[in-house]
Amino acid sequence: MNKIFAAKTVEEAKKAACDEFGVSEDKITFEVVEEPKRGLFGKLKGEAKVRAVYEPSRAQIAVDYISGILSAMGINVEMEVSEKEDGAVIELKGDEIGSVIGRRGDTLDSLQYLASMVCNKDEKDYYRITLDSCGYREKRKETLEELAVKIAKTVLRTGRDSVLEPMNPYERRIIHSAVASVEGVVSHSTGEEPYRKVIISAVNKPQRPKRHNDGSKKFQGQKGGKKGKPFPQKKRNVDFKTSFEKEYKKPVPKPKPEDSIKSELYGKIEFDD
Repeated sequence: MNKIFAAKTVEEAKKAACDEFGVSEDKITFEVVEEPKRGLFGKLKGEAKVRAVYEPSRAQIAVDYISGILSAMGINVEMEVSEKEDGAVIELKGDEIGSVIGRRGDTLDSLQYLASMVCNKDEKDYYRITLDSCGYREKRKETLEELAVKIAKTVLRTGRDSVLEPMNPYERRIIHSAVASVEGVVSHSTGEEPYRKVIISAVNKPQRPKRHNDGSKKFQGQKGGKKGKPFPQKKRNVDFKTSFEKEYKKPVPKPKPEDSIKSELYGKIEFDD
């Protein structure tokens, strides 16, 4: 920011610059463009003019942007900034903070996203802005971790996939991290932003029961019935003979007494002389 401020004195011009930029004097570079001249009897003529050059940090750019939006909404909040090497955490405090957080942090997330876009405009390296209010981020993190573990255990028990509601990238990372702590389940994201969501699946899904003709159920690949008892096996007589063998290779019936080879073939015949 580069602007010229005019006032009766140089000190008053500098103060006007500080008030407009919203920072202390030590963060502004001043250049005296014109000083008021003293006339007859020592009276000052004209005004003092100073050039104020202010290069706000990216954290300050985010703060100014958020402050402008909340002021337009009629919401008064206080902001505390904790700067880091690669970003800053901006803590919002005030009586109307509930409306700033929104449902499940939706409003807070939107403000955070917009502030990040503004302060990273035309910059090569990314400066991360984290917007928080009354420790909401940490409470939300704990809630998501508990939810992820609970759903993961249910998926592990039932073998059925579970699809969570759409979440932002930050919350999806929390879910993935929590699911990774439960052995036997995995998670992945699907869909397009802002409707991208997490799916939790079991690594080894249990086999579905196979229904038999008698109405009983038996899991594929398992032996035994209720309480580990084996299923009763029915014996079946399987005839592998062909129709030809059945028709032409019938067993020879046992000979009747009159067909015995010991009996005479014909009856006794007497011839007259």
